Amino acid sequence: MSKRKRQPPPDPAPVDAAPSPTVVFDELCARHADALVRQTFLLTGRPRLARRAVVRAFQLAWQRWPEVAADPDPAGWVRAVAYEHALAPWRRFRPRRRPAAKGATPEDRALLRAFLELPASYRRTLLLHDGVGLGLYETAAEVEASSPAAAGRLMHARERLAERLPELGLTGRSPVRQGEMLRVRLGELAAAQEVRVPAPRTVRTRGTRTARWTTGAAIGLAGLVAAATAVTVLTAPDRYAPPPRRPAATSGPRPAPAEARLTPALR
Repeated sequence: MSKRKRQPPPDPAPVDAAPSPTVVFDELCARHADALVRQTFLLTGRPRLARRAVVRAFQLAWQRWPEVAADPDPAGWVRAVAYEHALAPWRRFRPRRRPAAKGATPEDRALLRAFLELPASYRRTLLLHDGVGLGLYETAAEVEASSPAAAGRLMHARERLAERLPELGLTGRSPVRQGEMLRVRLGELAAAQEVRVPAPRTVRTRGTRTARWTTGAAIGLAGLVAAATAVTVLTAPDRYAPPPRRPAATSGPRPAPAEARLTPALR
C-alpha cells in the first residue's frame, strides 16, 4: 500500500499593501475638490478666490500629509483651511465686487446676495449646518465656538434671510424645516457654478515646489540675520567710550561804553 504524499500547506492569502500617500491624497482631492470650491464660492461670491483657497488648502494638506492622514476627517481638515483662507480678515479691506453667479436663476442670485450680506461667522455657520449638513456640535467645533453660540448664529442667519427674502417661505417654519429648505436652495445654487480645479498631481507638484521655496527663503532670511549679527558683533567697540566733553559756556561779549554807542550827531 503506497503512502500518500503530504501536500504542502497552501500559501497564505496575499495581504493587500496599504495604498501610498500619493494615491490616498489624489483620491481625497478628486472626491472633494469640486464640492469645496462650490462651497467656498458661496462664502465669498468670487469664483477665483474660491478656487485659490481650495487649491491652497490641498497644497497645505500635502505638505502636512502625516498630520492630515491621521486626522479622523481629512476632508474636514481641508475644508476648514479653505474657509479660513477665503475669509481671511485682510480681505475685508479689498473693494467689494458684485458676486458672479453663473447659470443661476434670478431667485438664486438674490439668495446669494442676501447670503453674502450676512456676517462671515453667520455665513460659515449656516453653510456648514444647512449646506454641508453637519450637526450642531460638529459645526460649533469647526467654527471654534460653543454649541449655544453656534445655535444663536444659525438662528439669526435664518431670521435675516427670511426677512430679506420673504419668497423663501422660511417664516413660520420649524428650525428643522428651515434647514431642509435652505439645504436644497444652497445646493442648487452651488451646483449651477462651473468648477475648474487642477489635477491632483498638479496640486501635489505645486505644493512641493511651494514648500521648497518657503524653506529656502526661510534659510536665506536666517542667514542674512546671522550675517548682520556677526557684522554688528565684529564692528562694535569692546569697551564703553564716553561722549566727548563739550567746552563750558563762556560769557558773551561785554557791552561797549555808552560814549561809543552814541551816534556822531549826539556827541
